[in-house]
Amino acid sequence: MVHMSESRPYHHGDLRAALLEAAERTLRDRGAAALSLRELAREIGVSHAAPGRHFKDKQALLDALALTGYERLAQALESADDPALALEPRLCALAKAYVGFAAENAALLELMFMRKHDPEASAQLAAEVDRSVGSFMRLVADAQARGEIVAGDPERITLVAAASMHGLASFAANGSIPADQALAGLDEHVHHLLHGLKPR
Repeated sequence: MVHMSESRPYHHGDLRAALLEAAERTLRDRGAAALSLRELAREIGVSHAAPGRHFKDKQALLDALALTGYERLAQALESADDPALALEPRLCALAKAYVGFAAENAALLELMFMRKHDPEASAQLAAEVDRSVGSFMRLVADAQARGEIVAGDPERITLVAAASMHGLASFAANGSIPADQALAGLDEHVHHLLHGLKPR
């Protein structure tokens, strides 16, 4: 077996994508504390200095992971959204996309929310956060226009719905509820969210 020298020159077709992919595996399997640019370089097969072309330090790598997570979440929500649907099935579709993403990407979602609230987070990350929340905001605004939900500040109403969805997603992500059980019960969850728990 040939061992790579530490002085091996940088050579990789798409080093940034390879680093992010390897970093996400490490994040999922061993947590953020185990992430190391040097170890990732060794895993990918490039010199230890090569990752510096894309990430100046571990924090830059974590920021990039969070950003790609929000990009994928926004894409999943946008793909699931169908403005032609009535409110309840439309919200169910969005909820399933969100909870499914959370269950499949638990460690990444935790990192995403940590970076979201960091005052040093980039404008690009903030834009992707807004894009992912935008799916729920559009749903609320459309439902208000059609008289399907109460009038009021769309942001406040979105917060209520998003908090409920995120709570369930967190339970699925941390194993408090099996992911398949959380997904199977989503229609009922959304129904209670929209119609309340008081007997009618």
